[in-house]
Amino acid sequence: MEENTGDEEARRRGPGGPEAPGAGTVGGGVSRRRLGARLLALGGVLVLHAALPGAAGASGNPAERRALQGLRLRYGSARQAGLVEKHLEAAADEARRFLGPSPEHPYYAGAVVLAGRGRTIALHRAMGEAVRYADYDGRTDRVREFPAAQRIPMAEDTVFDLASLTKLFTSLLAVQQMERGHLELEAPVDRYLPEFTGGGKELITVRQLLTHTSGLRSWAPFYQQSTREGQLRMLWAVRPQEAPGTVYRYSDLNLIALQLLLERITGHTLDLLLQDEITAPLGMHRTRYNPPLSWRRVTAATEVQRPPWSGLDRGLVWGEVHDENAYALGGVAGHAGVFGTAWDLAVLARTLLDGGVYAGKRILRPASVELLFTDFNTAFPGDDHGLGFELYQHWYMGAMATPHSAGHTGFTGTSLVLDPSTDSFLILLGNSVHPVRTWRAGSAPRVAVGNRFARAVPVRTKHGGPAWYSGMETGGSGTLTLPPLTPATAAARLRCAVWWDTVPGEGALHLEASADGETWEPLPFTTLRSTGGSPEQWPQGRVGGWSGRLWHRLEAPLTAWAGRPVHLRFRHTATGRYVGRGVYVDVVRVAEPARLLFAEDRPADASRIEAAGWTRSTD
Repeated sequence: MEENTGDEEARRRGPGGPEAPGAGTVGGGVSRRRLGARLLALGGVLVLHAALPGAAGASGNPAERRALQGLRLRYGSARQAGLVEKHLEAAADEARRFLGPSPEHPYYAGAVVLAGRGRTIALHRAMGEAVRYADYDGRTDRVREFPAAQRIPMAEDTVFDLASLTKLFTSLLAVQQMERGHLELEAPVDRYLPEFTGGGKELITVRQLLTHTSGLRSWAPFYQQSTREGQLRMLWAVRPQEAPGTVYRYSDLNLIALQLLLERITGHTLDLLLQDEITAPLGMHRTRYNPPLSWRRVTAATEVQRPPWSGLDRGLVWGEVHDENAYALGGVAGHAGVFGTAWDLAVLARTLLDGGVYAGKRILRPASVELLFTDFNTAFPGDDHGLGFELYQHWYMGAMATPHSAGHTGFTGTSLVLDPSTDSFLILLGNSVHPVRTWRAGSAPRVAVGNRFARAVPVRTKHGGPAWYSGMETGGSGTLTLPPLTPATAAARLRCAVWWDTVPGEGALHLEASADGETWEPLPFTTLRSTGGSPEQWPQGRVGGWSGRLWHRLEAPLTAWAGRPVHLRFRHTATGRYVGRGVYVDVVRVAEPARLLFAEDRPADASRIEAAGWTRSTD
C-alpha cells in the first residue's frame, strides 16, 4: 500500500515536477544522457548496444580490467579513497543527527551509512537501534518500547527491508534478458504477457515499464485479494490513466508487470532469478527475498502495521516484507521485497561503476550499464530516468546529483546513489517507518548526508593551493569583490579559473561590474574547458548547473570601461531547497596589453579582495 505514498511520490508532485503530459524537451546539443532516447527510433536494444559511447567492450576501461582481474572492495582510510576525512566524518555526523527530533520524532530509530570511492570503503558506520519499538497507538501517537535489554542495536551488517530498491534488481534482470535476445526494449508488453491488454495497455512497451511512462496508476490494493488469481485479475483489469508515453508517473504496477513478464519468459520465479543471476555470482550472500527466520535477530524492524495508516493489521513487522502488496504476493514482487545489507549494496554499486563486473564475475555488458544510466525521459524534464535507475535527483541525492548520478530510494528509509563522474557511491539505510510511517516525511537525512559526502570528494586547483569557495549552504549567497580599477584601453580583460556545480535554475555564479560599487550590472564572459574545445558564451553574465567537474578558464572583456573606474565582483546565489557542490574561483587577474592591473597571486592585491560569504579552501 505504501511504496509510493510517501517521499518518493510526494517529491514528484513538488516544486518543479512535471504536471502536464508531454512536458517540454531539453534543449542543447546531444549528450550521452539524451542519446538513448534519440536512438530508440533506430530499432531497439541491439542498436543501442552498438551505438552507445563505451559500448565497444571492456578493453578500454582500466577500472573494468581491474574488476575482471578479481579485485574486490576493501576497507581503507579517507586518504586511500581520495576523500577528505573531515567532510567524510561530517557525513556520519549528519546521519546520526536524525536519531533525534526531526523535527518532533526521530526520523529513524537507527541507520547504517556506507560511502566509498574506487574500491575503497572509507566510511561504514552503524548508529541507533535496529529494533526499538514494540507497539504504536495511533489514537494517542504514543509508542511502547521494548525494555532496554530486549532492544537490538544497529550493526554494520544489519539486514534491511530495501523496499523500492527492489525495482533496481528487477530492472537489472530485465536488461540481462535483453542482452540474451529474449526481451526487446521497444516491444509491447503483451507480446510476452498476452493477458496484459485492454484499455490501451496493449500499447505499453517494456521501456515504458522501466521508465515509469506507461500511463498506469501508481498503485492498486492487491492485498485485498485473497488468491493469486484474484490479484492477477486486478492487474489485467487496470487501464492506463493516460496514453502510454505521454506522462511520467512513478508506479509499482510497472515493476509488478515486469516481474510477471520475466517469470513468463524465463520459466523461473523472480526470487530464483535474483539469486542465480545477480546475488550468487556477485557474492551478495545477505541479499534475498523472504529471509529465513534465522535472520530475524540481525534484521531491522519496520512498522507497526494497523489500519488506518496501513492496509493490513499485522502488528510489528520484523523479518517480513513491509510493503502490503509484496506481502500479499508471497514476499516476492518486482517493486518491493528484497532484503539486504549496506555491504552487499556496495558490491552492486561497484559492479555497475565497473561496467557490470565484480571480482571477475560479469552480470552485465558495459553497454547494458550505459542503458541503466542513460536518460530515456528527456520529454519529462526533472524526471530523468534510465532503465530502472533515477538520474540527477537532488531531492534525495543532494549535492551528489550530477547528470551522471544514478540511484533510487525505498519507502522504509533506504537509498543508493552512484556517481560515475567521481567513481563514488553512497548508501544510507534507515528503519524510518519504525514504529510508523507518519513519523517522518521527505528525504532530509539523504540530502544532508549526500551533501557532506559530495564535499568529501575534493576539488583541486592546478597549483595545489586554495581557491575561493562559495560554500554549499541552502539559500546561501555571497560576493567576492575586487578593488576599483581603471583600465586604460578597451583591450583590458578579466581572466580567472572557475569551477561550478549548482542546481539548474536555482543556483548560479554571476560576474558583475559597477561604476560606483552600489549599482551593479551583468558583465558578459566566455568560458573554455581545461580539456579544450570551443569557448562558451554567457551573455547574461552568469553560469550555473553542471560544469563537468572541470576547471574552466573565464575571460571577460572590459571594453566598455576603458578610461573610467570599474568595480568588479563575483556573486554566488543558491535560491532553492537543494544545493550543488558549489562554486570555486581561482587566479583572478585583470590585465591589458601593457599593464597588469590586478593579480590575485600578488599579496598586496590579494589583501584588497573583499569576501562576503566566500572562503579560501584547498578542497
